[in-house]
Amino acid sequence: MNYTLHQLRIFVSITETLSITKSAELLNLTQPAISIQLRNFQQQFDYPLIEIIQRKIHVTPLGKEIAIAAESIISQIDNINYKSQNFKNNLAGHLRISIVSTGKYIMPYFLSDFLKTNKNIDLTMDVTNKSKVIRSLLDNEIDFALVSILPQDIDVQKFNLISNELYLVGNKDAVMDSTLTHQLGDTPFIYREEGSGTRQVMEKFISKNKIKVRKKLVLTSNEAVKHAIISGIGYSIMPLIGIRNEIKNGLLKIIPMKGLPLKTTWQLIWLKEKRLTPIAESYLKYLEKEKANIIQKFALLNQ
Repeated sequence: MNYTLHQLRIFVSITETLSITKSAELLNLTQPAISIQLRNFQQQFDYPLIEIIQRKIHVTPLGKEIAIAAESIISQIDNINYKSQNFKNNLAGHLRISIVSTGKYIMPYFLSDFLKTNKNIDLTMDVTNKSKVIRSLLDNEIDFALVSILPQDIDVQKFNLISNELYLVGNKDAVMDSTLTHQLGDTPFIYREEGSGTRQVMEKFISKNKIKVRKKLVLTSNEAVKHAIISGIGYSIMPLIGIRNEIKNGLLKIIPMKGLPLKTTWQLIWLKEKRLTPIAESYLKYLEKEKANIIQKFALLNQ
């Protein structure tokens, strides 16, 4: 057999995406180039690694085993490259972060200059729901998790990034009434999914203030909630960081209500017993030094 590292990367990508098109986009290659390399790789095996059934890619049992082995080979090669770079006093390696979906509005600002300064660091940032973030944390698949509400019954260490303020929000036609509390009973109210940090603080506020919600809608992303409010479907309590542009453009309004804003803190967390990699330790030191400058540079606390 005479397969190349390039072919292994292509094959692994295809088994993950189940798509020639997506793999081409991820690897910055043309679809014909992907297809040719896949065919050359497949020809070195006596049994098929993938099958195309009804125009869909299916990975065979042998293909799954080969993909696992290929991932291990690629990981070892990457480690060799990282060690070579570190030996030359260039910080190199992989930083893995999992963040709740609303965190996408802030996390890139705290990564940008760090990655520009350390060009040999690869980043994987998974933007997902809170339950998957916590699962990745517990399975030790990541260096850090970004959450606004600390998980219960898990021993973690934390680094506070920035405050998180949540307001009652309506669209441009919303009634600006400081006594709106009594009106929510007749207004559809939009929630995030179960387990969401935003939903947790929202539900506590509604329960504490004995607000009756006649109709509850559940949407599974901050973007979906935002556009539902803009369209006039209902109201919600949302983090300010994710709606600043819409407020500035007049698409959304903050509606005054007693007890708001609700305040939490965006925090990077990691397992208490975890031994951080040199990359992760370097990133924490960077944040300790530059956090205030980043917040000021990007006006992250300005409404």
